[in-house]
Amino acid sequence: MKPVSGIVTETTIHNSFSIKRLEDDVPYSEEWVRLNYHHIVIIEIGKGVLTIDEHSFDIAAHEIFLLAKGQICRFEKVSSVSGYHISFGDCFWERVPSSASNCKAVLFNNAAANQKLMPDQTEINEFLNLFKNLLTEYNVESYTNQMDVLAAYLKIIMIKLANVKIVKEETFDSQDYIIYRKFMELLSSKYHILHAVNDYSELLNITPRRLSELCKRCANKSAKEIINGQIIAEAKRLLQFSSHSVKEIAYLLNFGTSEQFSHFFKKNTAISPANYRSNFIHIGV
Repeated sequence: MKPVSGIVTETTIHNSFSIKRLEDDVPYSEEWVRLNYHHIVIIEIGKGVLTIDEHSFDIAAHEIFLLAKGQICRFEKVSSVSGYHISFGDCFWERVPSSASNCKAVLFNNAAANQKLMPDQTEINEFLNLFKNLLTEYNVESYTNQMDVLAAYLKIIMIKLANVKIVKEETFDSQDYIIYRKFMELLSSKYHILHAVNDYSELLNITPRRLSELCKRCANKSAKEIINGQIIAEAKRLLQFSSHSVKEIAYLLNFGTSEQFSHFFKKNTAISPANYRSNFIHIGV
């Protein structure tokens, strides 16, 4: 049985950055963990299952997983894993030159769409070399500006990852895509407060119609669908992994009443919050 409560919060990372070699000691394999940092996991060899929120991914060699702050995860049925694991916080990312900021937005602001990347053999070899060099730099004796050097390595990795994600994506540098990325950045920090398309269009100084049109072009979803998806994802996490009542969850997500929240949840998932929680508890029973 999977518990509704009892998840742990990710522990604080010194300087908001770390890189580790993945061997037998696989992180987050004992408990469900809510992440306080962004993570990049590259699998050199290995088998198992990585569950992120409500989705489970089979682990295989030459895959890269992206996990965003706020998500809940656990490694399950893992054996013979090797690779690398990067963790970084927003305050560390501020060290990275601004020219790479778009790459972070593309990869992490809608993490559910980018959870698993599958580079080709040439790309995976390049990533493994980058991660190895970054780990070597991370482990040397501390020196002045070391964090800036690590941030430079992270910038290169993020740009390369974004290229895997958006290969042949002609809209990447278009004005529409730039506005879309700004929208996703706003949404990632304000979805629990702002629910309406016009809330975000006003912040972006464009019309709601233009915001929805560019979201359709860039993500094949309307702005409202993207907003609702973010709210539903967090609602599911809270129902699955917290002991908050439905009323408390409604309050946390800025709904006027629990009835409004329940109606919204059922409209978007075809199941009530109470039944969703009940079904999740009984998985595997």
